[in-house]
Amino acid sequence: MSEQPLRRQSPDSYRPAMAPKALKMIQGGKAMNEQQALGSQVRKSPVSNRIGSVFIPVKDIEESRSWYCRLLGLNENECEIMNGHLCPLPMEGTGVILDTMPMWGGRQPSGAPAIETPAFMFLTDDLVRSYEYIKELGVELVTAIEYDHWFVVKDPSGNKIMICRG
Repeated sequence: MSEQPLRRQSPDSYRPAMAPKALKMIQGGKAMNEQQALGSQVRKSPVSNRIGSVFIPVKDIEESRSWYCRLLGLNENECEIMNGHLCPLPMEGTGVILDTMPMWGGRQPSGAPAIETPAFMFLTDDLVRSYEYIKELGVELVTAIEYDHWFVVKDPSGNKIMICRG
């Protein structure tokens, strides 16, 4: 009498993997990710892949202008307040515009919402000196120097700003 081969039972959670075969059947045998890669290389977007300016929501435009000018070593006279709510800062590279944001909550008593998670960073070539400078200015520190690479401060409107080794 011949012995039957042992049949192993699959665990209850086992489901056979059918995806790879299904993916290869799409578009004449090309895997879906290959097809997507081809499609993304052909498409052109009218939107440029560069940032023009970053808007920072502030509650008091004059106080914020003074604070950012001290932080960045800018001449306050070169930072004109426009239309009562905008203040473009003279920057190298991507622009920074302080804005009370009247259309986005700035007319409310609490003002526009602050940036709770750093959305951008200011660069420095001397992280330790920048940290000491921030302390000299009396700026509110959110973190100490982290990983020998960055730290976070809070501006007068409550926005969290990262200072990072360049």
